[in-house]
Amino acid sequence: MRARPGARTVGGVIDVPDELAATQHMFNGEAGRAFITRLPELAAACLDRWDLRLDGPSMYGMCALVLPVVAADGTPAVLKLQLLDEESVGEPVALRVWDGDGAVRLLRYDESDGALLLERLDPSRMLSYLPDTREAVLHIARLLARLTAGPAPEGMRRLGDIAADMLDRTPAVLARITDPGERALVADCAAAVREVLGEPGDRLLHWDLHFGNVLAAEREPWLAIDPKPLAGDPGFELWPALDNRFEADEVLWRFDAMTDVLGLDRDRARAWTLGRVLQNAVWEVEEGRPLQPDDMEIARRLRGR
Repeated sequence: MRARPGARTVGGVIDVPDELAATQHMFNGEAGRAFITRLPELAAACLDRWDLRLDGPSMYGMCALVLPVVAADGTPAVLKLQLLDEESVGEPVALRVWDGDGAVRLLRYDESDGALLLERLDPSRMLSYLPDTREAVLHIARLLARLTAGPAPEGMRRLGDIAADMLDRTPAVLARITDPGERALVADCAAAVREVLGEPGDRLLHWDLHFGNVLAAEREPWLAIDPKPLAGDPGFELWPALDNRFEADEVLWRFDAMTDVLGLDRDRARAWTLGRVLQNAVWEVEEGRPLQPDDMEIARRLRGR
């Protein structure tokens, strides 16, 4: 979560960070441009609807604008506005299931425009600021153990469907990878996913619990934000904490520590973590981008497990 450097006032209501506008234009095209254009109207409507007043500069992530606000009763909160897609549409569902247990608490939600009113955490104290990466990884693992403890509700997108789609797209992706070593690694990732595809799991997953998506709070030391939820095996949750603040020699320590805390079968967790590498590879190759060196190193380190 970042504050608003490079922001511009739009419609006299809010500051829209230039980087958020650029990201929306890049990844969502016309829909992203329309979302940015509509943000002042959307913000004004939400402030009026829920009787909120602005209480600080705009903040933003990759996909959302976050406005610090104060409710009529004096409760500090944040208003989150984002363009809904298949990843973000389940956020309010997951937050209601967790009900503040390990995650930010949802105060209000409007289905008509996807606006979320959330409890206010402390964006100046993010898990990524901890100097000790091992300590940060253990905090991630403990949160994941809580968040993935229960089954996902009906209607949540499912890991089994996502994995099957990845495997369908893999042959075309492999044909476009020119480096033999990278092609072999991606093929190994696909083979690992095939081994576990028949048992994709049913737990409620956050999917994107990296260090930047964990903030400090008054009621708990750390809470998760910004889920992109799905139903599946908790082993699919480990990759962000392996990749964040990447250290090649720490990959196996982090993997072992997280599987210990979550009580996961290491073979299955390894397979689903390689599934995340495969997912990233499919996205990168299809977009004409090179494979990420950190992903390739994670796959190399885990392949022997």
